[in-house]
Amino acid sequence: MKTVITSVGSYIPKRRVTNDELAEHINTSDEWIRSHTGIGARHIAEDDEASSDLGYRAALDAIERAGLQVRDIGGIITATATPDHPGFPSTACIIQDKLKAQPIWAFDIAAGCSGFIYGIEAARGMLQLGSTDHILVIGTEKLTSVVDWNDRNCVLFGDAAGAVIVSASTADDEGRGILCSELHADGAGADALIVSVGGSRHPMKNGYQDISDITLRMQGRRVYNFAVSVLVSTLKSLLEKTNLTIDDISYIVPHQANIRIIQAAAKRLGFPNDKFYVNIENLANTSAASIPVALREMEDTGLLKKGDIIAAVGFGAGLTYGGNIIVW
Repeated sequence: MKTVITSVGSYIPKRRVTNDELAEHINTSDEWIRSHTGIGARHIAEDDEASSDLGYRAALDAIERAGLQVRDIGGIITATATPDHPGFPSTACIIQDKLKAQPIWAFDIAAGCSGFIYGIEAARGMLQLGSTDHILVIGTEKLTSVVDWNDRNCVLFGDAAGAVIVSASTADDEGRGILCSELHADGAGADALIVSVGGSRHPMKNGYQDISDITLRMQGRRVYNFAVSVLVSTLKSLLEKTNLTIDDISYIVPHQANIRIIQAAAKRLGFPNDKFYVNIENLANTSAASIPVALREMEDTGLLKKGDIIAAVGFGAGLTYGGNIIVW
């Protein structure tokens, strides 16, 4: 059974914070942030908005754009590194309740910034079972809730949600579909990007000594080297698997972590920079939401057309990485 992406939706919080605003209370500047990351601004969710609220709005957008009803959805997969709660219930279950969906299966994927890529392949596998025709895959993040606003790394992150409906293909979908996927992980890098306190190893009830214990910490150079390497290797492998060349690909949609990562990978591959869709300037790093949000933008601006072949590639905490080749 072939599977296709039926629609894509997104939700971006209204509040927009520029680099200049951050520079008012952090030792940084717009010039430094732009030159080192490509980021000019980010959107920040309201205090009373959680990841499930963002994901719910993106899900509604995807369902409406597909011309479906909530009752048509047979399952929900939510990729998030910032769940509403550190334990149960899952964010996917909370979104299911917000949608007033019938009792269906719903679960979270904790694969960091690669979560959406993992979710697409998980949905494709579930559809092969034939128990449903439509699965909602959501990437939703409120990363600003886990950053230290006195640490310069806070400039890297923003909040957003994106969602797609992955469906069993029909006769009308001839030529479209998810052609192949690559999923990988390197657990040796688990400490490279981490919130150290709040899980079962270091429960919050034991207290913490410093804000650095409960906020996101990153070994920047280590993560950068990893990201460039796996972005290159994943794209090479996807093209080899599908017997495609870069000329066959309309766009590469990478996780939007840092413009330097994308440019370095393009240089190593010998691919033109304009093959890579980049929107990091206005949204910053939104983790598992970055790829579906980019796809929504591309469709809205007419960049994505039926029959286009795209390569989506994610990489992030875990360390995890992977990609999908999709005929739109």
